Amino acid sequence: MIARPTPPGGFETRGGRLLVGGRRLDDLAAELGTPFFAYDRRQITDRVADLRAAMPEGLRLHYAVKANPLPDVVAHLSRLVDGLDVASGGELDLALRIQQRADRISFAGPGKTDAELRAAVTAGAAINLESAGEMRRVAGIGAQAGTRPRVAVRVNPLFELRQSGMRMGGGAKPFGVDEEQVPALLRELAGLDLEFLGFHVFAGSQILDEEVLAECLARTVELVVRLSADSPTPPRYANLGGGFGIPYFPGERPLDLGRVGEALAGPLAEGRRACPEAEFAIELGRYLVGEAGLYVTRVVDRKVSRGKTFLVTDGGLHHHLALSGNFGQVIRKNYPLAVDGRLDEAAAAPVDVVGCLCTPLDRLGDNVALPAAAPGDLLVVFQSGAYGASASPTAFLGHPAPAEILL
Repeated sequence: MIARPTPPGGFETRGGRLLVGGRRLDDLAAELGTPFFAYDRRQITDRVADLRAAMPEGLRLHYAVKANPLPDVVAHLSRLVDGLDVASGGELDLALRIQQRADRISFAGPGKTDAELRAAVTAGAAINLESAGEMRRVAGIGAQAGTRPRVAVRVNPLFELRQSGMRMGGGAKPFGVDEEQVPALLRELAGLDLEFLGFHVFAGSQILDEEVLAECLARTVELVVRLSADSPTPPRYANLGGGFGIPYFPGERPLDLGRVGEALAGPLAEGRRACPEAEFAIELGRYLVGEAGLYVTRVVDRKVSRGKTFLVTDGGLHHHLALSGNFGQVIRKNYPLAVDGRLDEAAAAPVDVVGCLCTPLDRLGDNVALPAAAPGDLLVVFQSGAYGASASPTAFLGHPAPAEILL
C-alpha cells in the first residue's frame, strides 16, 4: 500500500471524517446536495487574529472581496477587519449592503464604468484611480453630482516581484498609473475638485517566501514616501497591497508571519515618520479565507481505461476552475485531496480524478494517492476558500451552481 500524505490541518476530524463548524460533511451533503463549498468561520477568525498579533501595531487590515464574495463570508470578515476592497460595481453594492460605512470601502479596477464610478462617488467610497482619464471622469461625475469624490492613486511600481504567483506591478500593466507618471498626475489632480487620500500599490500575489514578501512591502513603503513629496496634500492613506500566499502543492510551506512582521516593522516606522498623517494598510484576500474552505464532490463512477483508473465526480472546473489548473498555473499541480470517511486509511494505487464535464480540461487530480474510493464516496478538495465558485465558469454546459455555506 502507498502511504497517503496528511491533508492540511485546521479542520476537526472524527472517525476518519472531516467536520466544518462541528458538522460532518456527509450530513452537509445530505442537506445541500453535491457538489458544495463549505467555509470554516473559526479558521477565518483565527487567521485574522494571528495576523493582528504578528504584524506591527497599528497596521490596518483590509479584505479583498474578490477572493470570496459570499455575503456571509464578507459579513463575517467586515466585523474583523478595518476595510473592504472591491473591484466591481457588484462588489461595491455588496460591500455597501454589508458595511454601511462607505469610508471603509475602496474601489479598484482598470475598467470602471461611469455608472460604477457614479455609484462610488455618490456613496462616498474611496476610488483608486487607475489612469489620468479615469481621474478626469471621476472629477466630472463629482461635479455633476455636486459632491467631492474621495480618491487615491493606484501606482504601477517600476519594480517587479520575483517568485510571485501573479504579478500585478512592474513593466507594462493595465493596473494603475506608472510610477514615473504619478508626479504629473498629482499636479493635475491638485487643480481638480477631488479629495486626495493617498496611494494604493499592489505588486503581486501568492508569495510564499518571507524575504521576497518583506522586500516587496518595504519597497512599497519607500515608494509611497517618495511619491508623497509630490502630493497635493499630505497622504492620509497608504494601501501596501498584499501578496501573502498559502501552500497549495507538495513542497510548499506556510508563511512565517512572525518573520514578515519583524521585517516590516522598520520600514513601516520610517514610513510613518515621513507620512505622519497616513494610515498604512495591507490588503489580503486569499490569505484570510483560502485555507478555511473545502470543495466537496461525490464520486459517481470508477472506471479503468487502458490500464489507468479514473474516479469520475459530479464536480468539476465549472465550480473550481483553479483546481483544474486553468487559473494561472503554467504546469498543472494537484491540490490536496482526501476521501471523507477514509481519512485514516492508507492509499491504494494512484488514480486520476476527473469531473463531469465533457472536456479533457476537467481534471481534478492526476496520479493521486488516495484510499480505494468507490461511487458514493465524498471527495474533498482542501485550500478551496478563495477563487472557487466566483472565479469559475458556473454556467458552462448548464450544470447547477454549487451550494456554499459558512459554518
